[in-house]
Parts: sequence; C-alpha cells; structure tokens
Amino acid sequence: MGKSQETFNKKEVRNRKEKKRKEKEQKRLARRENEKKSSLDDMIAYVDENGVITSTPPDIGKKRETKLEDIEISIPKNDPSSQPDIIRKGTVSFFNDSKGYGFIRDAETKESVFVHVNNVLEDIREGNLVSFEVEKGPKGLTAVKVKLSK
Repeated sequence: MGKSQETFNKKEVRNRKEKKRKEKEQKRLARRENEKKSSLDDMIAYVDENGVITSTPPDIGKKRETKLEDIEISIPKNDPSSQPDIIRKGTVSFFNDSKGYGFIRDAETKESVFVHVNNVLEDIREGNLVSFEVEKGPKGLTAVKVKLSK
C-alpha cells in the first residue's frame, strides 16, 4: 500500500477535531488558573444595616446595641384593645325570604357579609339597618345574631 487512502475531506475533519480539542484544553487550563487566583476573601459578602449585600465590611462605629426583649421571633400576642368592635352595624342590601339568605353591607368596611335565616333573631328586609356579629364561615364572613338596629 504505497498511497494513503485518506482523502482531503477526511484530513480536514481530522484537523478540525484536533483544533477543537486543543482549544478545549486551553480553556480548561485557563479556568484552572483563575480558580487558583480566587480566594475566600473574594467570595465573602457582607450585609449592611439596611439589608443590602456589599463587598465591604461594615463600619464598627455604626454598631448599635439591641435589647433581647425587642426581638420578636413569633407572631405578636393579640392585644385586646386592638380587636375590632365585635358588634357591627350595616344595611341589608339583599335578602331572599323564600331561599332564606341575603347580604348585609357593613357600615364601616363597606364589604358584603353573608347572612342566613338561621342566624337572624328578628325578621329583616332589604334596606333595614341591622346590628350583627361576624364569624368566619365555610366560604367567607358570615353574619350571626342579626337583629334590627334602632
């Protein structure tokens, strides 16, 4: 076999593969060099008093003491004075006697509250001013202990 069986196209493909392999090796070596240069100090981040991440350490002079009692980890306890008024007033915006339900428009929050005939103490009609208590129902707020307001 005196002559090579390799064609021009096969030589080109082989040369391209060899070139690609060398470039990949150079990139790998360059990455390895960059990894050696980076240190732990380059990776550290600091958080300032406003919660912003920075690369500079915080100023020790701005340090302030925090009392342990001021830190709240859980949900704050309910303060009875912050509770909304239990008995509310509103206007009956819709009431269907035959089906036994309706809605009351709350005077303070202006939201509609569902009312069922079982929770009504006196007969009510649309447009009546009523007083009621609010409870959490299966589908939202429900008015209970509904009676006519004077």
